[in-house]
Amino acid sequence: MSLTKPLAPRRYEAKPQAIFSYPKYWAECFGPAPFLPMSRDEMNELGWDSCDIIIVTADAYVDHPSFGMAVVGRLLEALGFRVGIIAQPEWDSAEPFKQLGEPNLFFGITGGNMDSLINRYTADLRIRSDDAYTPNAEAGKRPDRSVIVYSQRCREAYYNTPIVIGGIEASLRRIAQYDYWSDKVRRSILIDSNADILLYGNAERALVDLATELAAGKSIEDCWDMRGTARVCNHPPEGWTEIDSTRIDWPAKIDKLPNPYEYQHSKQELNDERSAQSEREEAVPVKIIPLPLQRQTKFDKSTSYIRLPSFNKVTNDPILYAHASRVLHQEANPYNAQPLVQKHGTKDVWVNPPPIPLKTEEMDWVFDLPFQRRPHPIYGDARIPAYDMIKTSVNIMRGCFGGCTFCSITEHEGRIIQSRSEDSILREIEKIRDQVPGFTGTISDLGGPTANMYKLNCKSPAIQRRCKRLSCVYPNICKHLNTDHTPTTQLYRKARAIDGVKRIAIASGLRYDLALRDPEYIQELVTHHVGGYLKIAPEHSEDKTLSKMMKPGISAYDEFKRLFDLYSKKAGKKQYLIPYFIAAHPGCDEEDMLNLSLWLKNHNFKPDQVQTFYPSPMALATAMYYSERNPLQKLRYKGDKLSVSKDIDQRRLQKAYLRYHDEKNWPLLRESLKRLGREELIGTGKNSLIPPAKKPRVKASVRRHR
Repeated sequence: MSLTKPLAPRRYEAKPQAIFSYPKYWAECFGPAPFLPMSRDEMNELGWDSCDIIIVTADAYVDHPSFGMAVVGRLLEALGFRVGIIAQPEWDSAEPFKQLGEPNLFFGITGGNMDSLINRYTADLRIRSDDAYTPNAEAGKRPDRSVIVYSQRCREAYYNTPIVIGGIEASLRRIAQYDYWSDKVRRSILIDSNADILLYGNAERALVDLATELAAGKSIEDCWDMRGTARVCNHPPEGWTEIDSTRIDWPAKIDKLPNPYEYQHSKQELNDERSAQSEREEAVPVKIIPLPLQRQTKFDKSTSYIRLPSFNKVTNDPILYAHASRVLHQEANPYNAQPLVQKHGTKDVWVNPPPIPLKTEEMDWVFDLPFQRRPHPIYGDARIPAYDMIKTSVNIMRGCFGGCTFCSITEHEGRIIQSRSEDSILREIEKIRDQVPGFTGTISDLGGPTANMYKLNCKSPAIQRRCKRLSCVYPNICKHLNTDHTPTTQLYRKARAIDGVKRIAIASGLRYDLALRDPEYIQELVTHHVGGYLKIAPEHSEDKTLSKMMKPGISAYDEFKRLFDLYSKKAGKKQYLIPYFIAAHPGCDEEDMLNLSLWLKNHNFKPDQVQTFYPSPMALATAMYYSERNPLQKLRYKGDKLSVSKDIDQRRLQKAYLRYHDEKNWPLLRESLKRLGREELIGTGKNSLIPPAKKPRVKASVRRHR
């Protein structure tokens, strides 16, 4: 790809075309398929001689709006394209990728609803024994790094067919990223997969635009300025302005909050980046603003991009890796983000700004597509655990403005909440009642990434367009955020009133600090939608660790528990909170875990299932883990290092503190408590954490008499 046209981008405008308003492709005449075909026989039954688009997925094909391949497939089908599915193919040769023939437009490749490596390995890098997205939970039906493997096999099968990659596995690897499983920084997945284009996030807009352009005879090169996409190019477009990432400082001044991306430079950093600039190709036809003038020089933002430190730089310098992560997160607001460019060898990875969020009517249109709401018949009676979990759940919104550093939802779905209409949600509940076999009257969830962000957005569109905050609720709840839960409360009441519905459960994660702003919502939730237990995630008790997570202090949990108990008592119910906690998060040391363990004991919690921090690609906490620095603060080469547990024994020790009640952990904890000088916590008293070691029995010697 060589971008030489001195053109401003066409697709960066903030008022895109509605995804349902595109002209239909000629194959619309075939109408919707009962299920998207997975074999030649099914294609023949539909009267198809070929597929226009073939989706290759690492999950079993479930025709349900909670499964990405089904949403993508039905969306493209609604625009008139013939879409086939190759689900969980064998990958030892290219033959399984030829089973539907060569697609007329492109292969669409996804690793599925979960990252293939997170799906297969635990946080301790142990291989899991099952796979919830596979028939009968059978393990081993997908390769590690599925997107790369599938892309290479598709290229082998049909060399000239365009390859489009997407889904969470590709989305979180769009630039150079730390890879926990190999313990090194890997290149952008675009480079390793040899794909033609990457679609990140919930990619309906980019997907519709791309398919329409290719169907009209255009090439992927013509789509270089498409929001929500990334491409590999030889150099940036002619006439554009390059901004060095280490020079930018455009904080949004809202509520006079400290900007987490304030940045000051050491002499070492300045020299390092000057050296990096000198390594760039002199032939790049762009204007590079001199370093001292970048804050004063006027330039056209519509034709400027930010250059991140190269793959080589972030590989060899963890501080620059943390910096690149910080800038990527800063450029996450679709209304003010700039394109990002990162050098990989002699090539540039060009990442366009995020997509404009879907409007409510577009969300409704997507969820109203003709999903069968069950697995493809090819699986027979096989049980797919992930389907069993969500078959009676309803997704009411997308996105999350929480900004938790250990979570990848924001990086994938964005911070701006996209909500469906009340009517659309209620229609889906009725479809579940009428279509799902064995429906018992229980809706297992009304939620999404969070349970209680439905229709909560910035009160001011103008402020939202300028904002660069990482979170709308940390370090405190922004005064410009609408926190009225009334739409959610009303939705719950109307959903309960639907004929045939006996119970509406809420299983999505609750942002309890946000719920505190609307006690009526808490009362509604506790009275009608908690089945004895409610899972919430304080994650930790210590402020030092919580500040690295961007989570509220434990006092917010205490206040929520007070209201939870109050409203449970009023409803005449005995109900309990089940808190979730994370061990070994960057910034958390042994003493923090000891204090958390004491907090758990004082509150009579004995956690069964506990989490160890999992460094997922592109998360801010992963940058902390790799660099041992805090990208939420000023980065300095001689700055304080974070406490990071990388050794497997350190991680297991922190996990052991969460399960202080398990006697298998006591020997490990005794050693730790002695090391910390807290031996008084080893004993049998009320204030002890764990009991002392049992003295070995000494067998009485038997005196032999002659």
